[in-house]
Amino acid sequence: MTTYVVLLPGNEDEWEAATPEQQAAVFAKHEEFSRALAERGHTVAGGAELTHSRTTRKVGREADGRVVVTDGPYAETVEQLSGFYVVESDDLDDLVQVCAILTEPGSAPVEVRAAVDHSGEA
Repeated sequence: MTTYVVLLPGNEDEWEAATPEQQAAVFAKHEEFSRALAERGHTVAGGAELTHSRTTRKVGREADGRVVVTDGPYAETVEQLSGFYVVESDDLDDLVQVCAILTEPGSAPVEVRAAVDHSGEA
């Protein structure tokens, strides 16, 4: 079984401005996604909705070794990482098809990436 991370981009300002009904429709899509994953043999191992990118803390290190912390957002873009799922699956192609449930025409695509498995390393 391979572990995948499903990265969910979103326009945070649109989400904050959405009506309760619009937000409920999005949550319903996520419920449909979760049901489809379970029905098709995929396992959700984790995930979360993320707070607004304005709460981001960017941590870096200067050439002299000094730690520098900057308040977010990190990237100046409309789309930010708004959440993620960790999914265990033996069928990437089917997982990708299920992820289409979370997409909308004209919006940023969902990204599916395999996690690197270091368990067999010494």
